[in-house]
Amino acid sequence: MAMTLAEETPEDWWEVEALYDLCFAPGRSALSSYRLRDGVDAIAPLCLVARDESGILGGAVRNWPVRVAGAEAVLLGPIAVHPTRQGEGLAALLMQSCLEKARAEGWARIMLVGDAPYYGRFGFARLDHVIMPPPTNPDRVLGMALRDGAWDGIAGTVTSWRDCN
Repeated sequence: MAMTLAEETPEDWWEVEALYDLCFAPGRSALSSYRLRDGVDAIAPLCLVARDESGILGGAVRNWPVRVAGAEAVLLGPIAVHPTRQGEGLAALLMQSCLEKARAEGWARIMLVGDAPYYGRFGFARLDHVIMPPPTNPDRVLGMALRDGAWDGIAGTVTSWRDCN
């Protein structure tokens, strides 16, 4: 069945939240990445939902603005695919769409917390000098330059967008 990607709307919010609850462990909102999102609006053009021809939600991704040592960055995630749609390439479709849209929106760098072997295939690599708030495993802090050299010389702690504006 074909999937259609669209920008998430306010009407999608509860359904996307239910998908995240289904796909992630209880207490997901206690993670440090959620503290960076508190009180900050997501980057609307980078929040996508994937629906099949019947309008059933198959996957979703949200993205948030953060700063690393004062430099603007996109914090990708969460990204989730419904268990009945996994293995169909939907996560890759959502990821590629986010990366393309982030470039088009003028963002220079993007980061996430995740598994390097999985996200490496999209071009993400460990950010050795970027520190997420604890208790994040430093090996899981990954990033990608959306413009050449965008991560060069960027080192420091990831902070909330609201703390810098």
